[in-house]
Amino acid sequence: MARGGRVEAVMGGIRERIAARTLQPGAKAPSIRALAAASGVAKSTVAEAYDRLAAEGVLQARRGSGFYVAGRAPPLALAELAPQLDRSIDPLWVSRQSLEAAPGALKPGCGWLPADWMPDEAVRRALRGLARSRQANLTDYSPPLGAPAMRQHLSLRLAAYGLEAPPGQVMLTESGVQALDLVCRFLLEPGDTVLVDDPCYFNFHALLRAHRVEVAGVPWTQGGPDLEQFEQLLTARRPRLYITNSGPQNPTGGTLSAVTAHRLLKLAERHDLLIVEDDVYADLETEASPRLAAFDGLERVVVIGSFSKTLSAAGRCGFVAARAEWVEGLIDLKVATSFGGGGLAADLTHAILADGAYRRYLAALRERLARARGETLARLRPLGLTPWIEPAAGIFLWMRLPDGLDAGAVAQHALAHGVVLAPGEAFSASRGWRDHLRFNAAQSGDRRIYEVLDVAMRSARGSPPMATPRPAG
Repeated sequence: MARGGRVEAVMGGIRERIAARTLQPGAKAPSIRALAAASGVAKSTVAEAYDRLAAEGVLQARRGSGFYVAGRAPPLALAELAPQLDRSIDPLWVSRQSLEAAPGALKPGCGWLPADWMPDEAVRRALRGLARSRQANLTDYSPPLGAPAMRQHLSLRLAAYGLEAPPGQVMLTESGVQALDLVCRFLLEPGDTVLVDDPCYFNFHALLRAHRVEVAGVPWTQGGPDLEQFEQLLTARRPRLYITNSGPQNPTGGTLSAVTAHRLLKLAERHDLLIVEDDVYADLETEASPRLAAFDGLERVVVIGSFSKTLSAAGRCGFVAARAEWVEGLIDLKVATSFGGGGLAADLTHAILADGAYRRYLAALRERLARARGETLARLRPLGLTPWIEPAAGIFLWMRLPDGLDAGAVAQHALAHGVVLAPGEAFSASRGWRDHLRFNAAQSGDRRIYEVLDVAMRSARGSPPMATPRPAG
């Protein structure tokens, strides 16, 4: 690396430590000698980096004493709490690409169903029913634990998976993301280590940045996490928490085997590991896969979930199911961060779930998704992409690009033509899976996606494109 690059790297490292609050305002920066030795660079490189940071006002030089962090702590910037990534593979940016995409954009990389796949009429019918009901709470706060009827429904729903969770151990949240955030606030301290699957849902990475914890990835296999690697990480890193999906795993579509689940829980008990099991895709399964919480009985496993993927991302309702002695602490955190919560979304969700039409909708949705997965595979294979597995249920296909192509580069080219892709590196704590893309089969019906993908792949490998595709939107 050239000298200029080494200076920039030292400067970037100091900025990251200030952003993460490991170097507080007024704190003394590492000595030039110590940082040079730790970074493997010359003392002159560190001296130049410090001089430039002082010129920018980031550090202050004190004669005979060293360099100190200037001013007040900057506002928390999540993008600064991790190694600087190309925006095409940064978890926060990938999410924003999908959320901020123009109405006509094509989004095979997003994580939700198209609006016309959702039960729009059932939502409208439930809204009309709530508007007519004198008992409906349309204006007041909800109790912190959440609407009793919805919690009772969730208790029965969890029992169908073999999990005994009385309504008093179920707390409603505004979303699945809020549920995970509250659990992390409850269980974690800055600096703790958290295990995630590699690959896993990329927003796990983004949220864990905000909690300022260390993240380690466990290789995911077709039957669950690699238990040999899992045990090695438990011994070497002593993690506090493991976060995983149940049901169709995001992004691979794989499922946990019963054998792996049992062995994993034994390891968790031996190493005093806590587990969060995200059950957001439960309703997309044709046959229920094993649940860690059902084997564990909520002793060291917390279940979270929501209905954003199957009902409505506008009227969001999530939940946490945890052991009894943790519920009071979780309630206090919910009150502290969102007060009583909104009951309207919970009442709306319960009205739809209690309607027999929801079960019929799910049956049709699963069949429709099976067709969409098959059609998407049939279109991707001629382009040279191959599936990691062919999932039995769910939204996602985890596809390997041919010739070791870089998925981030392909995604950048595709975005220029109005197509949002999800590159594999965004899902990986180890920055692996660079030749993979996640496809949402429900969002992959438009032929222009494959035209753009073909051009993007040719551009990424340096070959001239066959034709310029018509931009989406």
